[in-house]
Amino acid sequence: MLTDAQRDIIKATVPLLESGGEQLIQHFYRQMLTDYPEVRPLFNQAHQVSGSQSRALAHAVLMYARHIDRLETLGPLVSQIVAKHVALQVQAEHYPIVGTCLIQAIRDVLGPEVATDAVLSAWTEAYEQLAGLLIGAESRVYDTIAAAPGGWRGGRRFRIAARVDESDEITSFLLEPEDGEAVVDFLPGQYIGLRLTIDGVEVRRNYSLSAAPNGRQYRISVKRQPDGLVSGYLHDRADEGAVLELFPPAGAFTLSEGERPLVLISGGVGITPTLAMAEAALADTSRTIHFIHYARNSRVLGFGDRLESWAREQPRFRLHLVLEAVEADAQRQPDDLGRPRREHFERWLPADRDVDAYLLGPAPFMAFVRRALVEVGVPADQIRHEFFGPAQALD
Repeated sequence: MLTDAQRDIIKATVPLLESGGEQLIQHFYRQMLTDYPEVRPLFNQAHQVSGSQSRALAHAVLMYARHIDRLETLGPLVSQIVAKHVALQVQAEHYPIVGTCLIQAIRDVLGPEVATDAVLSAWTEAYEQLAGLLIGAESRVYDTIAAAPGGWRGGRRFRIAARVDESDEITSFLLEPEDGEAVVDFLPGQYIGLRLTIDGVEVRRNYSLSAAPNGRQYRISVKRQPDGLVSGYLHDRADEGAVLELFPPAGAFTLSEGERPLVLISGGVGITPTLAMAEAALADTSRTIHFIHYARNSRVLGFGDRLESWAREQPRFRLHLVLEAVEADAQRQPDDLGRPRREHFERWLPADRDVDAYLLGPAPFMAFVRRALVEVGVPADQIRHEFFGPAQALD
């Protein structure tokens, strides 16, 4: 257990983490992925190259150090980390590896004058405290999912029942369990974990569930990413009838209960979880839905026919599409051209800004939209967002 003196040491390292935390974490990842190749499947190598994984973990470590006296304030961050870990099936035996490499990185990067025995002891105790918190939370989630109707633990084999090209970039995969049994329900906005072996190498990825739960099957909708290892494999090599290994649904970005109007705002493939949210809200609630989506053009716009069908058939579904460009032969005309503008939300949101808003898309997109929503009067604590990949600060 951390002593008061050790807490003081952790807080004293906050300035070092603010200025050099990312460098420390980059060193940590290099060491861990070299010395412990068995944990490589848990990490998207593209996020390693881009630095987004290092920035995300550096931010999480900094937040932990800042709030070491008030861990309850880390609630949303802890929930987000637990959800990501559950979707990738992080296990208790992985934590000692991370702890060993983190303490070694502190020793290597800070040097003996700063990383004294007292500092290393304090951070060792702090890490064990955090690991215990996460292991306990994740264990409870694993147990809950396994005990639920249609639930399971670890990997489960699913067959691709159908593929649907939603746009030039996005393909949907309808997944049914090979054993023919029921599948556990999920909350709209959640995602599943996928484990593949590509050219002899194990990889794991998370994909949002893009249709409301039905107890029989799941649907994911995958954008082909430039040089994307897994998205390329799914688009080019995962045909109907192929078997994939899925981990159970997880995720903290979920549709909350309530009567307030919903505002669902997405950019590009960020539409996938908002589709599931909209479908569930239309079926199970009487809430008005303001669905605002941004795409580069009509060729890459996914699910346009479905959205327009909802808009025609459901008076409480208010659809607004914005495209950066419209082709000369385009059959679908957007509500506006260009990128997100504050004016869009002034015009398209209800006059009473007491709404529940959900955002998903590239980080700069979400940062602008969140700021604009607050400026037009939406309460900040009623705006939620999610990241495809490592979390980061939107400010």
